[in-house]
Amino acid sequence: MDEAARTLTHLGVDWTKFLAQTLNFAIILFLLWRYAYKPVLAMLQLRRERIAEAITNADKIKIELAQTEAARQEILNQAATQANKLIEEARAAAARVQEQETQKAIVQAEQIITKAREASAADHARMLTELKREVGLLVVQTTAAVTGKILTPDDQRRLAEETRQRLAA
Repeated sequence: MDEAARTLTHLGVDWTKFLAQTLNFAIILFLLWRYAYKPVLAMLQLRRERIAEAITNADKIKIELAQTEAARQEILNQAATQANKLIEEARAAAARVQEQETQKAIVQAEQIITKAREASAADHARMLTELKREVGLLVVQTTAAVTGKILTPDDQRRLAEETRQRLAA
C-alpha cells in the first residue's frame, strides 16, 4: 500500500484533508437530505398523488359525463316517442271528430231532405185539394151555365161530391 499512498500523495491527496472533506461532505449530504431533499421529495410525492387523484377524478368525470349524456339521450328519445304518440293521438282524435261531424252533417242533410219531401208532399196534397175544390166549383158553374138553371145548394154539393169521387179514382 505504500505504492498507493505514494501515488495518492503524488496526485496531491492529503489523507487528513481527504477525511475532513469526506466528513464535511457527509454532514452536508445529511443536512441536505434532511432539510432540503426530503421536503422536496415529500412535496414531489404529494404532487404525484394529487396528479394521480386528478387523473382518477377526470376519468370518473368522463364516465359520469358519458352516463349523463346517455341518460339525456334516452330522455330525449322518450320525449320524442311521447311527442309522436301525442301527435298520432291528436290526429286520430281529429279524424274521429271529423267523422262525427261528417255523420252529424249527413244526418242533418237527411233530416232537411225528409222535411223538404214532407213539405213538398203536404204542398202537393194541399194543391190537389184546392184543385179538386176549384174543379168542383168549375163543374158546378159549367153545369149551371150549360143547363141554364140555377142549382140549389144540394145540387151543388151532389155535383161537387161526384166530381171529387171521379177525380180521386
